[in-house]
Amino acid sequence: MLLWLAGVNALTFFRFWQDKQRAGRGEWRVSESELLSLAFLGGTPAAFAARHLLRHKTRKQPFSTQLTLIALAQAAGLTWLAAT
Repeated sequence: MLLWLAGVNALTFFRFWQDKQRAGRGEWRVSESELLSLAFLGGTPAAFAARHLLRHKTRKQPFSTQLTLIALAQAAGLTWLAAT
């Protein structure tokens, strides 16, 4: 599980970085659905870190709301797992 989380977080951060680079060059972008899917699969910490460190997709809506909802759902799931 830890190996999965490390891998998906590394990939998530890389894809955010890649999207930022492509945006600056006017190239084809990484889809928001891919970025959100990576967050959903466990890359939420890297998604928030990349947004902050790269200053990328910080005001984009509905992306920001969707990412926050994914994080809240994951936190609720972890809380439930810890309580059982």
